[in-house]
Amino acid sequence: MIAKYRRQPAPTGLILTIEYSLVLIGSFFVAIGFNLFLLPNEVASGGASGISTITKALFDWEPSVVQWALNIPLFIAGVLILGRKFGAKTLLGTVVLPFYVFLTSDWAPLTADPLLGSIFGGMCTGLGIGIVFRGKGSTGGMALAAQILHKFVPLSLGVCVAFFDGLIVLAAAYVFSVEQGLYALIGLFVTSRTIDFVQVGFNRSKNVMIITEYADQVQKSLLEDVDRGVTVWNGEGGYTNEHRRILMCVVAQNEFNKVTHMVKQIDPGAFVVAMNASEVLGEGFKKA
Repeated sequence: MIAKYRRQPAPTGLILTIEYSLVLIGSFFVAIGFNLFLLPNEVASGGASGISTITKALFDWEPSVVQWALNIPLFIAGVLILGRKFGAKTLLGTVVLPFYVFLTSDWAPLTADPLLGSIFGGMCTGLGIGIVFRGKGSTGGMALAAQILHKFVPLSLGVCVAFFDGLIVLAAAYVFSVEQGLYALIGLFVTSRTIDFVQVGFNRSKNVMIITEYADQVQKSLLEDVDRGVTVWNGEGGYTNEHRRILMCVVAQNEFNKVTHMVKQIDPGAFVVAMNASEVLGEGFKKA
């Protein structure tokens, strides 16, 4: 018998409006981070913005024009090579981000310290990109170049992204100084951490796996006392070859100590493995 899955309903007009608004808002934050922190301090922390920072220093080219010159052809190449999967929101981010960069190009920088510029520029950029991701969009740029490279070489997408960002950081170190290249690395790191925070927030959970001889009692306590669902796996001990039931339960951070205390009360010899779960979707947690 073939399982039937319900198709997700098409987004309503309100949802689409919110998503497009998030792409616009997020792109604006990226532009602010670029013009107020990164560009004036010559911090080329990857992406099309990093390239435009370098070309600004070398040739005095307008960064917004350089970003348009990179983003739009890359978007077209992405559609031709990878297919029509990017959508209107990616096109919107690809076009509107350089436009915001142009609009805010005359705003006064907020710091002349490259370290502060890399940190706060990375935070502002990460905040903006995270908001764009929340709107299920993209700002295009070198991320599209990485996807195109990934299609033709046997490397993971993450390695392809790191490859392009690494080239830009190395170029910054050559054009400006090694110190500026290090600031660019700081900006990249802060950007990635901020994106994670915007996507996940403080809602950290624990994925707990429990191996015990008293699986029934522990399962009952998890269901009734902790009020969390349990998944049961059938396992086999590598040394004893005995069949064991493995319990898996996802709990909130503040429930973890309660779970471990409960398990130890039932079976002091239980084997408990806990792993961080960055995001959990489903009943009792965040809605999908």
